[in-house]
Amino acid sequence: MNTIESLDKTKLPTHLAIIMDGNGRWAKQHGKMRVFGHENGVKTVRDTVESCVKIGISYLTLYTFSTENWKRPKFEIDTLMRLLVSSLKKELVTFMDNNIRLNTIGNIASLPKKANKELLEVIEKTSKNTGMTLTLALSYGAREELKIAVQEISIKVKNNIISAENIDETIINNHLYTHDLPDVDLLIRTSGEHRISNFLLWQIAYAELYFTNVLWPDFNEQHLVEAILNYQNRERRFGKTSEQLI
Repeated sequence: MNTIESLDKTKLPTHLAIIMDGNGRWAKQHGKMRVFGHENGVKTVRDTVESCVKIGISYLTLYTFSTENWKRPKFEIDTLMRLLVSSLKKELVTFMDNNIRLNTIGNIASLPKKANKELLEVIEKTSKNTGMTLTLALSYGAREELKIAVQEISIKVKNNIISAENIDETIINNHLYTHDLPDVDLLIRTSGEHRISNFLLWQIAYAELYFTNVLWPDFNEQHLVEAILNYQNRERRFGKTSEQLI
């Protein structure tokens, strides 16, 4: 069985992102409503965060709630928001004990007031922590993120703050939600789906992609270690040839 000790600590992904998929199907397999899957998925989030701290991951980003998720039934959305608030309250002690800084990306203004308030309070309380940065992608969509960045840059060009000729990757990065995060090194998606679902489209340009059939509530530390071991066995060339890396 692969354990954390199996990992090469010199080749860890700096930024790990996860598309947490399969809560609904997991609940259906257990003859329960979808919300039962979300409730169990929260437990997996806690375990995964703690495992990443033990492994030594510097940045962990979780696709928590997408812009498209607002189209789901109201009862399910209300349950997800309730779980968000209760989880943040419960996990503050965990964040402080593990020196975790909470961060968020997305249109959080669209969240219910209670969820928004709790989120911002925990972000503030953990802002001085210097360990792993945990980013929750909430009401997040990569296309919306890019659209907003283009709009902001366009306004600055119009007002002669930026010249169009000088727009480069750095300027674009600086106008994204993730301006203070490094690019993603490893993206994991659970549940057997092989798509990105509008998540961090710019930031995963050179990320290694790892897909597993395990449904999110069943995802555990061993599965996480297996994904990172797989990552460590890949050759990351960033457009170069193998010979150029020697």
